[in-house]
Amino acid sequence: MQEEMKLETFAPRAQGAYLPQLPLPGNIPENQVAIADMADAFGVTHRTLHFYEEKGLLTANRMGPMRVYGLEDIRRMAVINACREIDMPIVAIQELMAALVAATSQEQAAQTFRDAMHAHKRELAAQQSILRRQMQRVSELLESAEDGAAERQQVKPIHLSPIELKCVAFMAEGYPATRIAALMNMDLTAVLTLESDIIRKFNGHNRFQAVAKAVLMGFVSAD
Repeated sequence: MQEEMKLETFAPRAQGAYLPQLPLPGNIPENQVAIADMADAFGVTHRTLHFYEEKGLLTANRMGPMRVYGLEDIRRMAVINACREIDMPIVAIQELMAALVAATSQEQAAQTFRDAMHAHKRELAAQQSILRRQMQRVSELLESAEDGAAERQQVKPIHLSPIELKCVAFMAEGYPATRIAALMNMDLTAVLTLESDIIRKFNGHNRFQAVAKAVLMGFVSAD
């Protein structure tokens, strides 16, 4: 948090509990208010207030069929709402409110609230560090993928002449260079040179790699 919250405390409850002083919404009276006014003042839904009651964070009084909240719960809601605005888990808020109920002085309540805020700030800092590492990893993966795409785009298309196509077809049949020379009516040296050129064009290390790539790329039938 950029600025330290003002942590003067309110007057204690009758039971002896204390609360840190947080600003109340300007549009809410410091007395009993209906649930609709409470919800509007803090920007929450009726269901949210019901949920806080279920978790033991608030206690609504009854005025006939209507739920109403007193000053103490208005102040408690200010603490709860502040905690939810910084995404503090409900369990952590419950623990904080229980500690405030157990406080025996205004100073202890204020220190309890400060300790909770510092603890949550450390948790957020840890999450921020994790997010930075994850973002860095995502950037690395994107860069790697983009580099791979660029390399694929830079691969030159392979063109084989009619005589090279005929030769690679014989190579795919498994014929040795001597047999290919006889079938193509060429001398052995010329066939070996032809095979070498074909292997180079397919960026292979030997005739088997060249044939495999030729099949995958459709130059030779796989049948």
